[in-house]
Amino acid sequence: MKKEQTYTHVSHDFEPVFDENSKVLILGTFPSVKSRENQFYYGHPQNRFWKVIAGLTESKVPQTIEEKKKLLLEHGIAIWDVIESCDIIGSSDSSIKNVVPADIERVVANSKIQNIYANGGTAKKLYEKYSQKKIGREIIGLPSTSPANAAYSLERLLECWQEVKKVL
Repeated sequence: MKKEQTYTHVSHDFEPVFDENSKVLILGTFPSVKSRENQFYYGHPQNRFWKVIAGLTESKVPQTIEEKKKLLLEHGIAIWDVIESCDIIGSSDSSIKNVVPADIERVVANSKIQNIYANGGTAKKLYEKYSQKKIGREIIGLPSTSPANAAYSLERLLECWQEVKKVL
């Protein structure tokens, strides 16, 4: 018999990564269970985010949180999530409800953000629903780096994510 999964109300426990020189903002939906355990973005070992960023910046794949922050900031990349808190089952974006949006305005107002990108369709939809009007900026959707997006190989993701390089 399958164990019934239940909703948990979860808050985002770590800060966005950005500085005054950040030119692009990449928004995820909400940290996965693994990311919440690690207290940093894209913590699931199968998530291809760090490989994609390393590929775009022609850098080696960062391993530590400090290396990841350094890579992002050196290349003008800011990251955060669309959601501050929500009810969620595990790491399932499709289960998200009772959303409290993140204060994305804080990042945009204190940096040189030219373009905002969504890491996946759910992040794009939630930004458009909860934040776009307030921020006054369109978001460009990119395919998710999540392991759940098995239709995209790393090579195909890198091809699609080249869009980000135009601003860097």
